[in-house]
Amino acid sequence: MDNGTTIDPSCLQKPPLAIDIILKLDIFGIVLYSVLTFMAAVSMLVFMEECVYIYRKVPNNKKSVMIWVNGAAPVIGTMSCVGMWIPRATMFTDMTSACYFAVVVFKFLILMVEEVGGDEAFLKRAGRYKLKISTGPCCCCCLCLPHVEITRRTLFLLKLGSFQFAVLKIVFTILSIVLWTNGTFDLSDLTITGTAIWINPFVGILTIIALWPVAITFIHLRVTLRTLKIIPKYAMYQLVLILSQLQSAIINILALNGTIACTPPFSSISRGYMMSQQLLVLEMFIITLVTRLLYRRQYDPLPDEQREINENTKMVAVHVSA
Repeated sequence: MDNGTTIDPSCLQKPPLAIDIILKLDIFGIVLYSVLTFMAAVSMLVFMEECVYIYRKVPNNKKSVMIWVNGAAPVIGTMSCVGMWIPRATMFTDMTSACYFAVVVFKFLILMVEEVGGDEAFLKRAGRYKLKISTGPCCCCCLCLPHVEITRRTLFLLKLGSFQFAVLKIVFTILSIVLWTNGTFDLSDLTITGTAIWINPFVGILTIIALWPVAITFIHLRVTLRTLKIIPKYAMYQLVLILSQLQSAIINILALNGTIACTPPFSSISRGYMMSQQLLVLEMFIITLVTRLLYRRQYDPLPDEQREINENTKMVAVHVSA
């Protein structure tokens, strides 16, 4: 029934082209886009400077993992800036950021092990303890789960749990792009026959499985690596995860439900993506600066464990019985 209301055609169209955005920017838009672009550029410059510092000052076994971990915020911020300027590329920029962070999840686990001194040093220090696996995000409520002895097999399973996400996330991203070119992958298609409704929840399950080993390792090394500021480093890693995944998902769901109003030339969905990109640029800029301060330090070997003072390097208050 025609109630006399009209809908702007742009609210039903695809995201606008980059040139359309540029031509319709007002003074506030020009300032906003300029400032956010400047932040993204500074974030990448800070990351490049940090790479030079890591290459010169950090031991060889830590260089690669630290560069990967430090690059999480600036890479996501830069991709968000590209998506902000080119809305039709948002799906690809988001997938690129997600794939990069999937690798960072695995690299952060490796970083904690390398900060202890590597696999051998980790096993040597942890040999008198057991791992508490009733931690988030999988089993924080399952307090009845048994503690696990720390062996080479245990360490391998921890690494495998995070590594699978780095590989499978890239595989599913490539699959999504292939299906998108065939017209069968649409993020806004939430029907039971849509491919996105099947792929995205499965990737979410893989994400939770990958975060679990990292949480287990952190809980049992947080005292050992306290002097290396591992707690704020882990907090920054978690913050990047929450902002790039959970925050973006919430905004996109609100846009799909029509909660975010259409503002020509952006439809409701496109405007939601745009808001998400702009927030991420600002947030990743701040995290990049904080991360730089956390990783800018002298990289001296970790002191040997003192058996008389368990607090120095304890992992969990559950000892292996003789």
